[in-house]
Amino acid sequence: MVPRHQVVLLPGGVLPAEPAYAVLLQVLGERVDAVTKDLEVYSGEEPPPDFSLDTEVEGVLREADGYGFGRFHLVGYSGGGASSLAFAAVHGQRLLSLALLEPAWAGNERTPAEQALWRRFRALEPLPPDQFMAGFLRLQLAPGVEPPPAPEGPPPPWMAKRPAGLRAFIDAFDRGDLDLDALRAFDRPVYFALGGRSNPDYYRRMAERLAAIFPSFETETFADRHHFDPPHRVESERLANSLLALWQRAET
Repeated sequence: MVPRHQVVLLPGGVLPAEPAYAVLLQVLGERVDAVTKDLEVYSGEEPPPDFSLDTEVEGVLREADGYGFGRFHLVGYSGGGASSLAFAAVHGQRLLSLALLEPAWAGNERTPAEQALWRRFRALEPLPPDQFMAGFLRLQLAPGVEPPPAPEGPPPPWMAKRPAGLRAFIDAFDRGDLDLDALRAFDRPVYFALGGRSNPDYYRRMAERLAAIFPSFETETFADRHHFDPPHRVESERLANSLLALWQRAET
């Protein structure tokens, strides 16, 4: 029997892990031993009062240990991607590879365009939940790209936690200190999936910065995707092939 790739997958700050990765895992099938892990910020009714990216890092470590994963592949999208970067900086020796699906944060050494966009994110925080979420969606898209329509029917129960959780992440990013020297020493392969219709002043600039930091780094652009119709949900077969190639390369 061919050994299966051991993978931990972290979702973004809106959709829970299981529905976020259901289609991708269906495509990957028996080739992976996968754990979809929800974010620690949503472990209670409110974000932990002392929440930071260290909280997410500790959660990933606890989950991997609980499943008996020694060294494993880590995949993270948006807030989960930021948490994955933080994990790689602290526990890089545990990773075989790192896959970043438009991480929401990559440290605070931003370009001027990124910094201007970040100030607009922070300006959303005092708004009521509906306005906050609408602004949060729009800021992450390229000019002229419309956010996806809201699903029909009442929102799922977990949605009530999202504005507070996203605000907690934004605050944690501003207080975070990503160890770039540790990432420069991370010699495992790193993959970055970039949406062609996402805000280029944020995600494309982030990919360019990370390409100059990681020794082994590749970017794949999904021209028709943006941050809220990401490849793991919409172009899952293509992304699965890219991830399988990454994992195979990392293990050989």
